[in-house]
Amino acid sequence: MSSADTVVHIVDDEEAVRNSLAFLLTSSGFAVRVHESATAFLAVAPQITNGCLITDLRMPDMDGVELLRKLRDSGAMLPAIVITGHGDVHMAVEAMKTGALDFIEKPFSDEVMIDSIRRAVDRAAERRRGAAAAEQVRQRIGSLSERELQVLQGVVAGQANKTIAFELGISPRTVEVYRAGLMNKMQAKSLADLVRMVLDAGPLPTGSALD
Repeated sequence: MSSADTVVHIVDDEEAVRNSLAFLLTSSGFAVRVHESATAFLAVAPQITNGCLITDLRMPDMDGVELLRKLRDSGAMLPAIVITGHGDVHMAVEAMKTGALDFIEKPFSDEVMIDSIRRAVDRAAERRRGAAAAEQVRQRIGSLSERELQVLQGVVAGQANKTIAFELGISPRTVEVYRAGLMNKMQAKSLADLVRMVLDAGPLPTGSALD
């Protein structure tokens, strides 16, 4: 995956800083979009599906830590790097605790910034691949019959075949048949693979759970 596949979003209230960073990153092969304030970025953040973020810590409308908190709380968090001035290390550490990948102190070299951005871009690409894989798993779950889904819920809950059979009022052998069928539909190579992919994809559909 090339650098241009992930958009680097630069949030800084100083136009000269935005333009300087944008020139550096564009010259290095990155796709870049600039935002003049944290508020402006928050307005578009929910629509960003493959991006990473560079944000200054000190901005007049909202500081970088608060921006990251709002992104995290809204479920729109991106791999993020914060730029900090002298004496802002405490804020930078708070940003890391909030979810930032890295902080870079001013003045910084081009090489330090590029290396950090490459790590953020790689993380963004991993997130996109993970999201695509999770969506495939959810589609496979959607193809299961109600009974297969009930058996899957029991399996993910760590229940033995006999327990699942008792709760569903069917035989353990029938549970084995359903389990083999759903393993095939889910394209799981093993029981551990099945459980891992289901957990990674998020909560199972409700409404057909075991009583």
